[in-house]
Amino acid sequence: MSRQEDGIDWDDAYANAAHIPGAADYPSRWAEAAAAFRAGAFGECDLPYGHHPRQRFDLFMPPGAPAGLAVFVHGGYWLRFDKSFWSHLAAGPLARGWAVALPSYRLAPEVGIACITHDIAQALGVMARLLPRGPIVLAGHSAGGHLVARMICKDIHLPETVAARIARVVPVSPLSDLRPLMRTQMNTALGLDEPEARAQSPVCHTPRPDVPVVIWVGGAERPAFLDQARWLAAAWPGAALSIDAARHHFDVIEGFARPDSPLTGALLDAVPT
Repeated sequence: MSRQEDGIDWDDAYANAAHIPGAADYPSRWAEAAAAFRAGAFGECDLPYGHHPRQRFDLFMPPGAPAGLAVFVHGGYWLRFDKSFWSHLAAGPLARGWAVALPSYRLAPEVGIACITHDIAQALGVMARLLPRGPIVLAGHSAGGHLVARMICKDIHLPETVAARIARVVPVSPLSDLRPLMRTQMNTALGLDEPEARAQSPVCHTPRPDVPVVIWVGGAERPAFLDQARWLAAAWPGAALSIDAARHHFDVIEGFARPDSPLTGALLDAVPT
């Protein structure tokens, strides 16, 4: 049964699949496109950044010396999916000469969001050592948008040699304020209370001042996700907000598969290399 408060059905507010035609078909389509991409790509899969089976990342390399490293962090409300569903989204940056890394991470309820955030920071350190030169740009979708936004919050202790290389962050449909999620059924697995939700919300933190941020969200998304994007833009002065007309939560990321898309441009255009 959905939880309601102040007349709002919070489970429905954050339910994407129920409001997207053909939603059930998307995971299999993503997995098929990702497998086809991996079959023809040059790189290495399942590189470890920790001891847990999910602490692994895939790294795809361009033909020549990479212009830099682009990292894509997947979504799924910190509860589901892994890197294998999203490999094809490396195609756009890869075609522009960037190396692309896609990490998996531990999931709730095995661990909480603070531990998942630490996983991404740990992964970045390992990725940066493998590719020690050039800028690093971060993109993430939904919960992944939350995780990449957290990487430039001042409470995240990345090695300075890594943090200094982060040249842009593009949170796509990010969850930027986790406090509303305490009112949803998924919080049984997430285990958020008020202090933890505040501590893990990018809107409650100050970002590094020298990192450009482009917040990207679909114009046809649930109102809650449009709100989440706007809240982050309001909380982080200087962050750009781009609303991709007619895109919903499941197709808003498709532009990363094309080198000439506005979304790939938002990640890479004008980044010094």
